Amino acid sequence: MFHLIWSIIVGFFIGLIARAVLPGADHMGFLMTTGVGIVGSLIGGLLGNLIKRPEPGAKFHPAGFLMSIIGAIVLLLVLRYAFHM
Repeated sequence: MFHLIWSIIVGFFIGLIARAVLPGADHMGFLMTTGVGIVGSLIGGLLGNLIKRPEPGAKFHPAGFLMSIIGAIVLLLVLRYAFHM
């Protein structure tokens, strides 16, 4: 249960940072911002694992926070392109 709550909190902050870096995404509410942050973290985790796998037994990927922000920005760009053509 704590993992779910932590994912929502971190996802919200990742989404806020991605919205601040990429202007024009100000119309999103709490749920959309949190969703972008959580999905962006998943995308960033996949990209991070493709580049370099974490050490065996590591709790998290060393570049996890940065890759989460990059993943959220990529997701915002895809959403902007998909809905603003």
